[in-house]
Amino acid sequence: MAKHPELFPDAPQQLSPMKMRRDVEHKVWTENKAQLIARYLRYFVFITKHGAYIDGFAAPKDPSNPQSWAAKLVVESEPKFLRQFFWCELEPKRAEYLQALKDEQSPTKPARRYEVLIDDFNRSIDNILASGVITDKTATFCLLDQFMCECEWATLQKLASHKTAGQNKIELFYFLGVGWMSRGLAGFTKNTAIPRRWWGRDDWQSLQKLGPTKLTFEFEERFRKELGYRNVFSFPIYEHEGQNGKHMFTMIHASDHDEAPRLMQRAYRNVMQPLEDEDQLKLELAALPL
Repeated sequence: MAKHPELFPDAPQQLSPMKMRRDVEHKVWTENKAQLIARYLRYFVFITKHGAYIDGFAAPKDPSNPQSWAAKLVVESEPKFLRQFFWCELEPKRAEYLQALKDEQSPTKPARRYEVLIDDFNRSIDNILASGVITDKTATFCLLDQFMCECEWATLQKLASHKTAGQNKIELFYFLGVGWMSRGLAGFTKNTAIPRRWWGRDDWQSLQKLGPTKLTFEFEERFRKELGYRNVFSFPIYEHEGQNGKHMFTMIHASDHDEAPRLMQRAYRNVMQPLEDEDQLKLELAALPL
């Protein structure tokens, strides 16, 4: 992490997740979630020059606000180095937004591949991983912007173990609804199979007692120890109610690439700033290792 310090003069050096949160100078609001992901991927493709993007819950949360729709922002981002897109959505009516987005795309060189999968993402992921598109050498990013308990732990295990040991795993952007998790879990009085599959263990009720920080740490620990990610850091997302907005989400970023935490910290700090000049970014980021 000491490489190329001049590119990130205010980025943290191997900070703990709690230290990273305390050092954040600017809050990111819920309406900026999609912009955070798009900004980060814009940085990263200058390193990889290619990539596959999986969006597990891809339809817009707020169709009236295109700037809050990650699938749209990512596919329209420049430069267009990402080549494969897998957009997943359970509800057919909501999937119509994705089909329309696919139809709007102009041809590119090299050609891009777009797939809209209408099904439970926990089943769709099997088809995506079996397609042969995502090889050991494919830089792959997966956004999991679930409402609450939709992404099952077994799905995370499939994503983390897809590539051969020793290769960089599929990178995860996992949104955890810490702002309402305790209340939401308390509502599963009958269909307890849903939170059990989500957490992947029978002790999911213990999470109800945890506040946002401890809940986040529980997930971080499992991402490191059970899923085996080398770099796991968390970034808080706040409800936009002035400077004292409630902590609504935590975005857990899991990657095996050692430059990834620095790039995400840069994206977090800059998400509400104008996009950097493409030529300047190219010079800065091209030197970073794959």
